[in-house]
Amino acid sequence: MQGARPAADGAPRAQLRLVVDLNRCQAYAHRCFLAPEVFELHGEEALWYDPAPDASQRERVLQAAAACPVQAIMVETEPSSEDGTEMSP
Repeated sequence: MQGARPAADGAPRAQLRLVVDLNRCQAYAHRCFLAPEVFELHGEEALWYDPAPDASQRERVLQAAAACPVQAIMVETEPSSEDGTEMSP
């Protein structure tokens, strides 16, 4: 089964949101090597990912999205809760 993995610690996560188009994903695993804390491949085709990774993973997540050969990873940014400004990729 493919889909989003819930945050293990239950802590609120802000700033980054990921959406992986599982219909487009071909499980090439490029993202898993670039951001292993965010993406995990289980078996040959089951992708687990954190839909709201910690902001400290931002650069790795952006690299993983750019490396996806079928462009199945969409990274959305949310306004910062501290100052109301929006982050840009």
